[in-house]
Amino acid sequence: MKRRRFIWTGVVCGVVSLLPARATHTGSVRSLEGVAKTIGKVQAHLFPEGSPLPSASSSDAVGFVMETIHHPRYDRDIRAFVIEGARELVRRERGLVAYTPSQMEQALRAYEQTSRGRAWLHRIMILSLEALLSDPLYGGNKGALGWCALGTWGGVPRPTEQYGGL
Repeated sequence: MKRRRFIWTGVVCGVVSLLPARATHTGSVRSLEGVAKTIGKVQAHLFPEGSPLPSASSSDAVGFVMETIHHPRYDRDIRAFVIEGARELVRRERGLVAYTPSQMEQALRAYEQTSRGRAWLHRIMILSLEALLSDPLYGGNKGALGWCALGTWGGVPRPTEQYGGL
């Protein structure tokens, strides 16, 4: 390769890396509603009403997760993984959103036995814990209920704007 072409290629690659990534195709709004329902059902099973920690619904965990994964700076591969994992779970378990707690437990245990399912449930658990314990400014941990359940009060100084004003 000639020196001039090498330099030109380096410049182009450098400029391209600075451009914002395009959003990945994740499907229609309607199909994302199904994804949100699936994630919400899983979160409700992991963090049910009446447990020592706040429930997924009381901290709006599904809203937090959907907003987080669609943030422009969120890793697009993880976004696609979360969305496709939810769709795969629905394909495996057709009536998932109407399952009883014992049916849900069985379905999630079966999904957990696959490597993709285990990784997906791990990611949903991480995102759900972020929803339960992050600063309320970010949309989860409504009324700081997660902090109260743990007898703590977040970090100091607290953020003053969501995502540093992005």
